[in-house]
Amino acid sequence: MIAESNRNLRLPCLFSDGMILQREQPVKIWGWAEPETAVTVTFLGNDYFAKADNTGAWVAVLPPAAAGGPHTLEVSAGGEVVTLSDVLVGDVWLCSGQSNMQLPMERVDLMFPEEIAGAANPLIRQFEVPERFDFRIPRQDLDGGVWVAADPKTVLDFSAVGYFFAKELYEKYQVPIGLLNASVGGTPVQAWMSREALSPYPEYLAEADRCKDNRYVEEVLARDQAAQVEWHKHLSSIDQGLNGRPRWYDPRFTDLGDWQTAEVPGDWCEIPDLAGFIGVAWFRRVFQLPEELAGRPALLLLGAIVDSDITYLNGQVVGTTGYQYPPRKYWIPVGVLKPGQNLLTVRVISNTGRGGFVPDKPYQLMVGDTVIDLKGPWQYKVGAATAQPLPTQTFFTYKPVGLFNGMIAPLVNYSLKGVIWYQGESNTEAPENYCDLFTRLIADWRGRWQRRDLPFVYVQLANFMPPDERPTDSNWAELRHQQLLALANPHTAMAVAIDVGEWNDLHPLNKKAVGERLALGAMAVAYGEDVPYSGPIYRSMEVQGSRVILTFDHIYGGLEARVGPLRHFALAGSDGDFRWARAEIVGDQVHVWHDDILDPQAVRYAWADNPAGANLYNKSGLPASPFRTD
Repeated sequence: MIAESNRNLRLPCLFSDGMILQREQPVKIWGWAEPETAVTVTFLGNDYFAKADNTGAWVAVLPPAAAGGPHTLEVSAGGEVVTLSDVLVGDVWLCSGQSNMQLPMERVDLMFPEEIAGAANPLIRQFEVPERFDFRIPRQDLDGGVWVAADPKTVLDFSAVGYFFAKELYEKYQVPIGLLNASVGGTPVQAWMSREALSPYPEYLAEADRCKDNRYVEEVLARDQAAQVEWHKHLSSIDQGLNGRPRWYDPRFTDLGDWQTAEVPGDWCEIPDLAGFIGVAWFRRVFQLPEELAGRPALLLLGAIVDSDITYLNGQVVGTTGYQYPPRKYWIPVGVLKPGQNLLTVRVISNTGRGGFVPDKPYQLMVGDTVIDLKGPWQYKVGAATAQPLPTQTFFTYKPVGLFNGMIAPLVNYSLKGVIWYQGESNTEAPENYCDLFTRLIADWRGRWQRRDLPFVYVQLANFMPPDERPTDSNWAELRHQQLLALANPHTAMAVAIDVGEWNDLHPLNKKAVGERLALGAMAVAYGEDVPYSGPIYRSMEVQGSRVILTFDHIYGGLEARVGPLRHFALAGSDGDFRWARAEIVGDQVHVWHDDILDPQAVRYAWADNPAGANLYNKSGLPASPFRTD
C-alpha cells in the first residue's frame, strides 16, 4: 500500500496489498476522507466515483468482475492517493466459530507434512481478523490485519479447516480463494450475534449491557489477572522443587529416596496421592541415547498435559505450555542431548484437581529416524500443594454481542461467496436453544450482507470423550441434533464429523477431512454443483410390527455399513428405556429391532458424546448424521 500525504484518506484494514475481491458480484470499496470530498476509485481501467458525507464516510460500488489478477486498485481524494497492488478477484469465504476453526496448520503439521510442504499457492490467501470485542457499538474498522498468500511457511498460521477447504475449492474451480478468518477459541454462538439477533433473549442482552462499562471490564480483567499471578507466585514460593539446591530439574539433583513411581500417560485419579490434587507435581524420566545421536536436534512429544507444564531436558527449559489443550510438541536444539544418560523433567501444575498426562497420545523423543518411547514408569514427587484452585478468569470474548461488534460488523460491506462455521462445543452445557440461536445468527448475517441466499456451510460436532457402554442422554448429542435441525434454513449444508474426532481431545487433528466435507457442501449450496455433499439424513420412520423402518435423504446410490454390521442404533418401547438394538440395511432403508421390545416407539442413532463405532454411511463415503425420532 502506498499513501501520499495520507492524512485524511483512509481505507479499512481489510483493504491491503494482496487482497482478494469477490468475483461476479458488485463489490463495495469504502473508507473515510475529508467530509464532502469527491473520491475516485480506479480499477481494471475504469473510474468509479463517490462523495464523502459530512462525517467523511464514503462508498463506491464496483460492477461484477471476472476472476483474475493481479490487479492494481487506486483510491484518490483531495490530492491524496492510496494504491493497492497484487489485488486478485476470486471467491471470498468468511471462516468463523471457535477453536476448531481457529486451530492453525502448525498444530497439524505432523499429520500433514506433505500438504504443508506443497502449500506454495499464491492464489490461496488468508486475512486473519484481529481478536477484538466491543459491547457498546458495532465497530466500523478492525484493529489491523493483512492479506497473506499461502506458502510452506505462512500456511502454518492459516486456519487448518479453512486451508483444506480453500485447497479443495481451488483445485475444483481454479480461481483465487480468500479466507477471512474471524474465529476465537472457546466462544459460544451468542458472542457472534448482534443485539438485534439476540432480542428474544433478554438475559444475554443484560449480560452484554454489563460489559458496556469499559471501567468494569478493565477492573475485572485486572482483578482476575492479579489473582492468577498471585496464585502462581504463591505456588512457586512453596514449591520444594524450585526452592531447594540443586533444583529438581538439575541433573545434579540425586536425592530421590522418597520419590514414587507412576505410569505415564495416565490420569492422576489413578494415583492415590494425586487424586484430586491441586498444585505442582514433578515427574522425571532417565533415558539412554546412543552416542551417534547426541548433539543432534530432536522433537519431543509429550501428548497433552492437564493443566500446564514446564519441561526440562538435562536441566534446560525446552518447552512450556500454559493450558491443557495444545499438544506438547517441543523442538530440542542442537547441543542439549548428550550421549548416554539424559534426564527429562516435567513440572506439572494441576489447577483444579484433575491433573494428568492424557492417554492415547504420543510420548516419545524423535531424533532423525530414531524414536525413543517415553511411556512407562516415571518417578514423581509433589513439589507444592494447595487447597485453593486457580482463580477463574473472565473471558469477555465469550460474552454476548462483543465479537459481533468487534470482528463481524467491520466486515459486512465486504462481498462474500459464503460462510463456513465450526462452533458449538461451548454451547453444549445448555444446547436446547442452539438451533434458534444459530438460525437467528444466519438470518442476521444474511440481512447485514444483504444476501438472503448467503450460503452457510457448517460442521456438526465431532465425537469426543470416552464412549458409553449403554445408551444414555448426552448434551453433545443434543447439540448435534440442534445443528441437524438448522438444516431447515435454506442454502445451508452440514459436514458430519462423528468419525474424525478423538475421544481424548477437544481439538481433533484431522482437519483435512473436515475441510474437504465443508468444500463438498459449498460446491452444492454455493456453486450449484450436483455432487454428493452430505451423509444420510434421517427423514421418517414407520413401525411395522416389532420393527422400525427408517428412511433417509442423501443416500447417493445406497446405504452401507462400514466395517461389520450396523452399530450404535438404540430402540425404546413404551417404557422409554433405550437399549442397543440390531439394525440392517434393507434396500434404501434401515430396519431396527430388539428381540425384547415388541412395541417399538423411538430410535436413536449415534446418540452419545462419542458414538464410537457408529458406521452408517452412504456409498459416497459420507457418514450419517446422528438423529433421534423421539
